[in-house]
Amino acid sequence: MKRLVPLLIACLLLSYNLSGIDSQANATKDSVAINDGPYIFLVNDTLKAIRIDGGIAEESVLLPGRHSSVALTRDLTASYKDLTGVFKKKPKYRQSYRRVDSIAVISDAHGHYDTFLRQLISNGIIDENLNWKFGKGHLVFLGDAFDRGDEVTELLWSLFVLQKKADRAGGEVHVLLGNHEAMVLDNDLRYINDKYKTVEAICGTTYTDLYSASSVLGRWIRSMPVIITINDILFVHAGISPEFVSRELKTKDVNRLFSEQISGKDISSVPEESELYFLAGNDGPLWYRGYFTDTFTVTQLDSILDYFGKDHIVVGHTTHREMQLLFNNKIFGIDAGIAYGMPGSMLIYKDGIFYKSSIDGKRVQL
Repeated sequence: MKRLVPLLIACLLLSYNLSGIDSQANATKDSVAINDGPYIFLVNDTLKAIRIDGGIAEESVLLPGRHSSVALTRDLTASYKDLTGVFKKKPKYRQSYRRVDSIAVISDAHGHYDTFLRQLISNGIIDENLNWKFGKGHLVFLGDAFDRGDEVTELLWSLFVLQKKADRAGGEVHVLLGNHEAMVLDNDLRYINDKYKTVEAICGTTYTDLYSASSVLGRWIRSMPVIITINDILFVHAGISPEFVSRELKTKDVNRLFSEQISGKDISSVPEESELYFLAGNDGPLWYRGYFTDTFTVTQLDSILDYFGKDHIVVGHTTHREMQLLFNNKIFGIDAGIAYGMPGSMLIYKDGIFYKSSIDGKRVQL
């Protein structure tokens, strides 16, 4: 933020061309094709937005007490109250829900916004105008909105707005933290799309700084849970390892540790035997891949399920061409390749029955 030019404060959203910004000189020749944003920051009580239109950074502000909405993406808007609310609301660390009749799950969209939308529209979660249609149902996004694709910003804002729309209808949208969210917050940008490298040049800042704790999306991401349970199902991005159980870690504590001490924090100096080091590592809930190896046993699985008192685990993270059903439907691996241009699939739960649903909305009972 230090390298951005001062803003012209106005009572309503005011936009102006920043073609003279020094950092623009570093933008690539392809920047004229770049449209992105908004990246919205809270400075004192003022919302300041950066939007890129045709390769040019434009800035605007929204002051408190105004009823104007901020345009986000594809006809989605958010109010001052919605956007500033993420800075006031305390994260919910204990997330356990019961007596939910309808659940839809999707994972690892990785900036492929159009595929994500097609899945939700075809499966009756939203309509063509991005309005919530799922009633009191729960939509679970298992993490990894970031990296690879070129519509990450659109994907994040749509999830942000859908949470508000679902809540007003009595439903829920759960957005879980994935390893790629953690990577971006930790300035590990090896998988970002080339578009966002150009965005960095245009804005004169790092991609990570665009999701700082003072940004709306950055603060929102830092509040995301790692583990939730609905009915008899546990949801986590990558998986729960046997070592997780041996450490007797609790869901509420894990969600709190990620929000307060891991996401966006430098933990490189913590001892290897510490809980933080374990949780952020390969056997932690954002990276574990053990379910899909020959060495993982039903005995290990049953000990994990018994520990949580659940019957099923739903994960993403590990990509396959088709949804994976393991151990007689005790584990569902639902990452079916959206990140790599495949149509993917959704897991649907309705009145105690699981279905695999394709991008055309066709359901197959599992």
